[in-house]
Amino acid sequence: MKRNRKIKHYLIRVSFLSVLLSLFFIQAYGQQAVIYGYVSDSATYEKLPGVNIIADSTYGVATDAFGYYTLRLPAGTYTLSYSFLGYHTQQKTIQLNKNDSVSMDVLLRSSSIMLDMAVVSAGRYEQRLSDVTVSIEVMKPAFIQNINTVMMDNTLNYVPGLDIMDGQASIRGGSGYSYGAGSRVLLLVDDLPLLAEGTEDIKWNSLPVENIEQVEVLKGASSSLYGSSALNGVINIRTAYPGVEPVTKATLYTGIVSKPARKEMAWWWNTNPLFGGANFMHARKMGDFDLVIGANALSNSGYRTVNYDEQVRVNAKFRHRPKKITGFSYGLNANLQWQSMSDFFIWMDADSGAFIQNPESASPNTGRRMNVDPWVSYSDKHNNKHRLQTRYYDVTNDFKDNPERNNDSRSYYGEYQFQKKFKFNMNWIIGAVGKYGETTARLYGDHNSSTVAAYTQFDFRFFSRLSVSLGLRWEYHTLDGSEKESGTVVRTGLNYQAAKNTFIRASFGQGYRFPTIAEKYTAANLGSLNIFPNPDLQSETGWSSEIGVKQGFTIRNWSAFVDVAAYWTEYDNMIEFIFGVYKPDSADFPTLDDIGFKSQNVGKARINGIDIGISGSGKAGKLPLTLFAGYTYMNPVDLSSDTLENNILKYRYRHSFKADVDLQVRKFSFGLSAIYRSFMERIDEAFEEPIIGNIYIFPGLKEYRQENNTGKVVFDIRASYAFNPSTKLSFIVKNLLNAEHMGRPGDIGPPRSFTLQFVVTL
Repeated sequence: MKRNRKIKHYLIRVSFLSVLLSLFFIQAYGQQAVIYGYVSDSATYEKLPGVNIIADSTYGVATDAFGYYTLRLPAGTYTLSYSFLGYHTQQKTIQLNKNDSVSMDVLLRSSSIMLDMAVVSAGRYEQRLSDVTVSIEVMKPAFIQNINTVMMDNTLNYVPGLDIMDGQASIRGGSGYSYGAGSRVLLLVDDLPLLAEGTEDIKWNSLPVENIEQVEVLKGASSSLYGSSALNGVINIRTAYPGVEPVTKATLYTGIVSKPARKEMAWWWNTNPLFGGANFMHARKMGDFDLVIGANALSNSGYRTVNYDEQVRVNAKFRHRPKKITGFSYGLNANLQWQSMSDFFIWMDADSGAFIQNPESASPNTGRRMNVDPWVSYSDKHNNKHRLQTRYYDVTNDFKDNPERNNDSRSYYGEYQFQKKFKFNMNWIIGAVGKYGETTARLYGDHNSSTVAAYTQFDFRFFSRLSVSLGLRWEYHTLDGSEKESGTVVRTGLNYQAAKNTFIRASFGQGYRFPTIAEKYTAANLGSLNIFPNPDLQSETGWSSEIGVKQGFTIRNWSAFVDVAAYWTEYDNMIEFIFGVYKPDSADFPTLDDIGFKSQNVGKARINGIDIGISGSGKAGKLPLTLFAGYTYMNPVDLSSDTLENNILKYRYRHSFKADVDLQVRKFSFGLSAIYRSFMERIDEAFEEPIIGNIYIFPGLKEYRQENNTGKVVFDIRASYAFNPSTKLSFIVKNLLNAEHMGRPGDIGPPRSFTLQFVVTL
């Protein structure tokens, strides 16, 4: 009994002390005040993620991906410092009482005319835009939302110097059109390659447009850092992590396509084609854990026959940073997409049949794209950073009406990177890469490939003005265990700050691309178009160089920078689809089945030209205004051509101009975009001439090109109204003037369309 009474008294004391401690902590926490709000650009009012807010050098927090922050402080008087790279630091003094809840929105003024924007693609570590040694374009999420991005290829067409033709990306004319096989531009998502095994092409509809922090486009050969397929450049899509406060964002949109300028082209329409969709994203921190989940759905009936697109996509991003292990973090990114769609390839004719697909080329399919990316990162106290990233990428395509075209592929990718930052302005990166892939396809057979590589890069900064970059990569590639190839490439670059806002740069880089399995082994026919295999196809190599200058300037309340670059690119053993008669040795005479296209190494090519761009923000009078514009001139020469009269490379534009301007008037916002491309001077003659007798691949194409032999400009406009900081309604008109424009041969672009978009952010 005595023992029980002692235990009882002990429990009473413990309970009493627990209550006292709880009351103490509640009182102490209750004495805290809360400051919350948004940090925005003073000129554009765009929310700024990653702004550091420090109170008396003791307490601190950073704004989340949407520019929002919450800071809890004990009662007292504080000086708050708001600092962000590329902006003037702003300080505010505030007196806080117990339990105060104060809203404080802050506008930061740009200090360096956007030249201090952080980028990672140029050197695989964070650098200021002004310090990089190569040309790089940056696209922010605000623009991606403003134009109602459904798929990233349509959005990236607004980037100066970058053209995406029927899904294939080309930077400064580095690529033509190769019918869906291979890419000279490497796509990265969160710094890891995302090209489908076998075809090595980009699946644009699988990219998570609902959660993008920044898109970086690196111009020029980049194989020393990224390997094969970076022969022409890199597109790096970086997704966002959550900030301090949870954020939920939903976008709903619906639209209609108007009749084309030539009414006969739409004679088959019962009603105007409709499209619509929705996307969702939720991001939050949970102690040591970060979580982002997203979803997207769209339905597009298409403006052409048998050309529809329906898809659903879900994605997630997870990160854990244990407090017990300083500098250690690990995570997992995942993306899964389902689709039911049909591409448009060959028209019936150039008149009333321009939007009617040749039934023999129609290819309805269902498919799945999935990538799962586990990773681990560790930074120690000696400025060493270790990072291991892996990716599993699975692509499946099922063609119900053409089962011989069914295919699926899987690839396994792993990369270890070590980074060392020295105190004397030097950064050293060394990495190792391993990849294995396998494909199953009736069109080009079952194959497997593997790649191992090692790379290193040194970046120095001398006398606070001169930056030097040196890179080296070795790569070894095998196909089916028998075909083997290895090579080494280098890159180097200089950047000199000649004045406060003047930066002069020069660079040289080598590149290479292994031929894809599809290019080597595809045997198929689409209507009257035959494609033949070429197992003897060899890798293509090349190099690119440029010299450029960035000049920042300020005019009253408007600041900007101008970038001018002259570039020179050469390719050797360039791969092109060549039309011809490919009679098998066993046949005495060729037939119609022996006429078509085959991938071949055509020899040498040279592309040189100039890039001019301007990007700025500020106020026109009292109204916030942002602008970007770029002009690209290219001279793409086929050095293997047997004639000097028409030796321009196929499927290129000599001139292109792209621009966008956005103006805010209180709660209203207005935008105008323009894309101009000159006439595509040269295409495959087989697309214009009969392949035999009166049989044409694209009937009427020659006459159409003769009548439409000038450049085309397409204007888009938009207007939006923000009911409050959380809700916005937008009206978007694409192809305002209903211009009839063509990308690759036989593919007339969409007529004018109207979109209504509603965005809610909570």
